Amino acid sequence: MADFWNKLTIRQKLAITAWLFLAVPLVFYITIRFYPTFEAFYVSTLKWNLLGAKKAIGMKNYIKIFADEDFWLVLWNTIKYALVGVPVSMLIAFIIAYWLNEIDFGHDFIRAMYFIPFLTTAVAMAWVWRWFYQPLPIGYFNIMLSWVGIPQQPFLKSVTQGLYSIMAPAVWAGLGFQIVIFIAGIRAVPRSYFEAAEIDGAGRWQILREITLPALKPTIIFLTVVSTIGFLRIFDQVYTMSADSAGGPLNSTKPLVLMIYEFAFDEFKLGRASALTVILFLILLVVSLVQLWLMRKQK
Repeated sequence: MADFWNKLTIRQKLAITAWLFLAVPLVFYITIRFYPTFEAFYVSTLKWNLLGAKKAIGMKNYIKIFADEDFWLVLWNTIKYALVGVPVSMLIAFIIAYWLNEIDFGHDFIRAMYFIPFLTTAVAMAWVWRWFYQPLPIGYFNIMLSWVGIPQQPFLKSVTQGLYSIMAPAVWAGLGFQIVIFIAGIRAVPRSYFEAAEIDGAGRWQILREITLPALKPTIIFLTVVSTIGFLRIFDQVYTMSADSAGGPLNSTKPLVLMIYEFAFDEFKLGRASALTVILFLILLVVSLVQLWLMRKQK
């Protein structure tokens, strides 16, 4: 063994040392991430209630899922969480970050106040928001609407308002992380660019459009992908806040993750739940591949 080691070049020794240090995290990652993923593919081809014998049924779980009208409603709900939640949260976070970056007095305190919701337990936060949505005379939102003469709204009990009422605290909870990343991106732009533009007579809007936003493209792409994945995996707020039953009323707020949970732990249909997990995994994989493609285009 000593002779083998002595015959290696310095480059080879460094490579072996690096792989030895990487071995433990690689084994951990494969065990925690890759194995459950491949196991989900396998279980999705079975009929299994967790306790009884496993029965291979091929692609029947996928056929049943695609033939289920509730699946398409839930899939559309999941897409709506991402389609509406991501641009709204990104726009609000950028506006706050842009103006917060201009503030020196109390900057750290204000940034911390925005970041605290990101650290708050999602279930506790969801219960507070659920209280806000209650009808008069309890719910703060309906109380404030009554001040301006607007009739009280059903919010969580409405088929049309429920999804957006749940989306609101999810957007609010993620603002702190997005604001911090946006501020870091803005401050990474060399100050000389802004100074040169001001000397040339460029206004604030022109500087924003021609310098700030183009420089923030990698940051915007990163936050878009991370936020999209987060909204596609939304669960805590829906499970805690939805009215009547989880995902209600009439499944109007139910996302894919909640459907997976119900199949697995309420109905004990592990094969169907695994098939839904595979579908969600493929959706997230496509989003990640789009991120890599967009990031490469920035180089």
